[in-house]
Amino acid sequence: DPDMPFVPSIPEDQFILVEEGDPTVIPCRTSDPSAQVTLINSLDKAVRAFYDSKQGFIGNFPAGSYTCKTMVEGVEFKSDEFLIYILRATSQLPVEIEALKTVYKTGETIVVTCVVFDNEVVNLQWNYPGKVKEKGLIKLDDIKVPSQKLVYTLTIPEASVKDTGDYECTARHATKEVKENKKVVITVHDKGFVHLEPQFSPLEAVNLHEVKNFVVDVQ
Repeated sequence: DPDMPFVPSIPEDQFILVEEGDPTVIPCRTSDPSAQVTLINSLDKAVRAFYDSKQGFIGNFPAGSYTCKTMVEGVEFKSDEFLIYILRATSQLPVEIEALKTVYKTGETIVVTCVVFDNEVVNLQWNYPGKVKEKGLIKLDDIKVPSQKLVYTLTIPEASVKDTGDYECTARHATKEVKENKKVVITVHDKGFVHLEPQFSPLEAVNLHEVKNFVVDVQ
Protein backbone atom coordinates (compact mmCIF):
# COMPACT_ATOMS: atom_id res chain seq x y z
CA ASP A 1 0.00 0.00 0.00
CA PRO A 2 1.91 3.11 -1.15
CA ASP A 3 -0.29 5.33 1.03
CA MET A 4 0.43 3.26 4.14
CA PRO A 5 3.87 1.64 3.86
CA PHE A 6 3.93 0.76 7.58
CA VAL A 7 1.45 -1.75 8.95
CA PRO A 8 -0.57 0.07 11.67
CA SER A 9 0.53 -0.90 15.17
CA ILE A 10 -1.65 -1.40 18.21
CA PRO A 11 -0.85 0.61 21.39
CA GLU A 12 0.42 -2.51 23.17
CA ASP A 13 3.14 -2.88 20.52
CA GLN A 14 4.40 0.67 21.03
CA PHE A 15 5.47 0.09 24.65
CA ILE A 16 8.27 -2.49 24.72
CA LEU A 17 9.44 -3.92 28.05
CA VAL A 18 12.82 -5.61 27.84
CA GLU A 19 14.86 -7.38 30.49
CA GLU A 20 18.36 -6.01 30.86
CA GLY A 21 20.69 -7.63 28.31
CA ASP A 22 17.95 -9.32 26.25
CA PRO A 23 17.42 -8.65 22.52
CA THR A 24 14.08 -7.27 21.38
CA VAL A 25 12.05 -6.38 18.30
CA ILE A 26 10.92 -2.89 17.31
CA PRO A 27 7.84 -4.01 15.32
CA CYS A 28 7.64 -1.52 12.45
CA ARG A 29 6.57 -3.85 9.64
CA THR A 30 6.13 -2.77 6.02
CA SER A 31 3.43 -3.57 3.48
CA ASP A 32 6.17 -3.74 0.81
CA PRO A 33 8.71 -6.50 1.63
CA SER A 34 11.39 -4.77 -0.45
CA ALA A 35 11.05 -1.36 1.21
CA GLN A 36 14.25 0.22 2.54
CA VAL A 37 13.63 1.10 6.19
CA THR A 38 15.77 3.19 8.54
CA LEU A 39 15.58 3.15 12.34
CA ILE A 40 15.84 6.57 14.01
CA ASN A 41 16.43 7.22 17.73
CA SER A 42 15.23 10.16 19.85
CA LEU A 43 18.28 12.21 18.74
CA ASP A 44 17.13 11.80 15.12
CA LYS A 45 20.16 9.65 14.37
CA ALA A 46 20.10 6.42 12.37
CA VAL A 47 20.57 3.21 14.38
CA ARG A 48 22.21 0.20 12.74
CA ALA A 49 20.24 -3.02 13.29
CA PHE A 50 19.05 -6.10 11.41
CA TYR A 51 15.68 -5.58 9.70
CA ASP A 52 13.04 -8.17 8.87
CA SER A 53 9.99 -6.79 7.05
CA LYS A 54 7.75 -9.40 8.75
CA GLN A 55 8.96 -8.55 12.27
CA GLY A 56 10.81 -5.24 12.39
CA PHE A 57 14.23 -4.24 13.69
CA ILE A 58 15.91 -6.89 15.85
CA GLY A 59 18.74 -6.22 18.29
CA ASN A 60 19.85 -4.96 21.69
CA PHE A 61 18.63 -1.40 21.98
CA PRO A 62 19.14 1.15 24.79
CA ALA A 63 16.05 2.51 26.52
CA GLY A 64 14.38 5.39 24.69
CA SER A 65 12.07 6.25 21.81
CA TYR A 66 12.50 4.96 18.27
CA THR A 67 10.83 5.66 14.92
CA CYS A 68 11.11 3.92 11.57
CA LYS A 69 11.07 5.76 8.26
CA THR A 70 10.97 4.79 4.59
CA MET A 71 10.63 6.45 1.18
CA VAL A 72 7.82 5.70 -1.28
CA GLU A 73 8.06 7.40 -4.68
CA GLY A 74 10.09 10.24 -3.21
CA VAL A 75 7.76 10.78 -0.22
CA GLU A 76 9.04 10.08 3.31
CA PHE A 77 6.83 8.14 5.71
CA LYS A 78 7.37 7.62 9.42
CA SER A 79 6.02 4.86 11.62
CA ASP A 80 4.46 5.30 15.03
CA GLU A 81 6.86 6.00 17.90
CA PHE A 82 8.06 2.97 19.86
CA LEU A 83 9.19 3.31 23.49
CA ILE A 84 11.66 0.84 24.97
CA TYR A 85 11.90 0.37 28.73
CA ILE A 86 14.80 -1.61 30.18
CA LEU A 87 13.91 -3.62 33.28
CA ARG A 88 16.39 -5.16 35.69
CA ALA A 89 15.62 -8.82 36.26
CA THR A 90 18.09 -11.45 37.42
CA SER A 91 17.52 -15.18 36.96
CA GLN A 92 17.48 -15.62 40.75
CA LEU A 93 15.02 -14.08 43.19
CA PRO A 94 16.73 -12.86 46.37
CA VAL A 95 13.89 -12.29 48.88
CA GLU A 96 13.93 -11.33 52.55
CA ILE A 97 11.05 -11.02 55.02
CA GLU A 98 11.24 -8.93 58.17
CA ALA A 99 8.87 -8.13 61.04
CA LEU A 100 9.50 -5.22 63.40
CA LYS A 101 8.63 -7.71 66.15
CA THR A 102 6.98 -11.12 66.28
CA VAL A 103 4.95 -10.77 69.49
CA TYR A 104 2.12 -8.21 69.71
CA LYS A 105 -0.70 -7.25 72.04
CA THR A 106 -4.33 -6.87 70.96
CA GLY A 107 -4.90 -3.44 69.41
CA GLU A 108 -1.33 -2.97 68.19
CA THR A 109 -0.38 -2.62 64.50
CA ILE A 110 1.41 -5.53 62.85
CA VAL A 111 4.00 -4.55 60.21
CA VAL A 112 5.72 -7.13 58.00
CA THR A 113 8.05 -6.25 55.12
CA CYS A 114 9.05 -8.40 52.15
CA VAL A 115 11.98 -7.17 50.03
CA VAL A 116 12.88 -8.40 46.52
CA PHE A 117 16.41 -7.49 45.41
CA ASP A 118 17.80 -6.81 41.91
CA ASN A 119 14.50 -7.37 40.10
CA GLU A 120 11.92 -4.95 38.74
CA VAL A 121 9.57 -7.53 37.24
CA VAL A 122 7.99 -9.77 39.87
CA ASN A 123 4.55 -10.81 41.04
CA LEU A 124 4.25 -10.93 44.81
CA GLN A 125 1.48 -12.49 46.88
CA TRP A 126 0.85 -12.40 50.62
CA ASN A 127 -0.69 -15.17 52.70
CA TYR A 128 -1.65 -14.39 56.30
CA PRO A 129 -4.48 -15.15 58.77
CA GLY A 130 -6.52 -12.02 57.98
CA LYS A 131 -6.30 -12.31 54.17
CA VAL A 132 -9.75 -13.93 53.80
CA LYS A 133 -11.35 -10.93 55.50
CA GLU A 134 -9.11 -8.58 53.46
CA LYS A 135 -7.67 -7.25 56.69
CA GLY A 136 -4.42 -5.60 55.77
CA LEU A 137 -2.93 -2.76 53.76
CA ILE A 138 -0.20 -3.45 51.20
CA LYS A 139 2.22 -0.78 50.01
CA LEU A 140 4.97 -1.05 47.40
CA ASP A 141 8.11 1.11 47.31
CA ASP A 142 10.32 0.78 44.22
CA ILE A 143 13.83 1.82 45.33
CA LYS A 144 16.51 2.20 42.64
CA VAL A 145 19.35 3.94 44.53
CA PRO A 146 21.88 2.79 45.65
CA SER A 147 20.58 -0.57 44.37
CA GLN A 148 17.36 -1.97 42.93
CA LYS A 149 14.86 -3.36 45.42
CA LEU A 150 11.11 -3.71 45.68
CA VAL A 151 9.83 -3.22 49.23
CA TYR A 152 6.36 -4.65 49.92
CA THR A 153 4.93 -3.65 53.31
CA LEU A 154 1.93 -5.41 54.86
CA THR A 155 0.22 -3.51 57.70
CA ILE A 156 -2.48 -5.02 59.94
CA PRO A 157 -4.10 -2.30 62.09
CA GLU A 158 -5.88 -3.14 65.36
CA ALA A 159 -4.48 -6.66 65.65
CA SER A 160 -6.46 -9.33 67.47
CA VAL A 161 -5.64 -12.83 68.72
CA LYS A 162 -7.09 -14.15 65.42
CA ASP A 163 -4.18 -12.48 63.59
CA THR A 164 -1.78 -14.99 65.14
CA GLY A 165 -0.17 -17.29 62.57
CA ASP A 166 2.12 -17.53 59.55
CA TYR A 167 2.83 -14.46 57.45
CA GLU A 168 4.22 -15.55 54.10
CA CYS A 169 5.22 -13.67 50.95
CA THR A 170 5.73 -15.47 47.63
CA ALA A 171 7.61 -13.73 44.81
CA ARG A 172 7.31 -15.05 41.25
CA HIS A 173 9.52 -14.02 38.35
CA ALA A 174 7.37 -12.38 35.67
CA THR A 175 9.12 -14.03 32.72
CA LYS A 176 10.90 -17.09 34.14
CA GLU A 177 9.65 -20.12 36.07
CA VAL A 178 11.30 -18.98 39.28
CA LYS A 179 9.64 -18.35 42.64
CA GLU A 180 10.78 -17.77 46.19
CA ASN A 181 8.81 -17.60 49.42
CA LYS A 182 9.65 -16.48 52.94
CA LYS A 183 7.71 -16.86 56.19
CA VAL A 184 7.61 -15.36 59.65
CA VAL A 185 5.41 -16.43 62.60
CA ILE A 186 3.50 -13.67 64.40
CA THR A 187 1.86 -14.12 67.81
CA VAL A 188 -0.84 -11.77 69.17
CA HIS A 189 -1.69 -11.96 72.90
CA ASP A 190 -4.95 -10.77 74.40
CA LYS A 191 -2.95 -8.67 76.85
CA GLY A 192 0.66 -8.11 77.82
CA PHE A 193 2.23 -10.03 80.66
CA VAL A 194 5.46 -10.19 82.66
CA HIS A 195 6.68 -13.36 84.34
CA LEU A 196 9.12 -13.02 87.24
CA GLU A 197 11.09 -15.95 88.62
CA PRO A 198 13.27 -15.04 91.65
CA GLN A 199 16.37 -17.20 92.13
CA PHE A 200 16.29 -16.73 95.95
CA SER A 201 14.08 -17.57 98.93
CA PRO A 202 11.49 -15.26 100.54
CA LEU A 203 13.88 -14.90 103.49
CA GLU A 204 17.65 -14.63 103.01
CA ALA A 205 20.37 -14.21 105.65
CA VAL A 206 23.57 -12.25 104.92
CA ASN A 207 26.71 -12.08 107.04
CA LEU A 208 28.33 -8.76 107.78
CA HIS A 209 30.43 -7.50 104.82
CA GLU A 210 29.22 -10.42 102.68
CA VAL A 211 28.45 -9.65 99.01
CA LYS A 212 25.34 -11.44 97.87
CA ASN A 213 23.62 -11.40 94.45
CA PHE A 214 19.88 -11.49 94.08
CA VAL A 215 18.94 -12.72 90.58
CA VAL A 216 15.49 -12.49 88.97
CA ASP A 217 14.59 -13.99 85.58
CA VAL A 218 12.16 -11.70 83.77
CA GLN A 219 10.15 -12.85 80.74
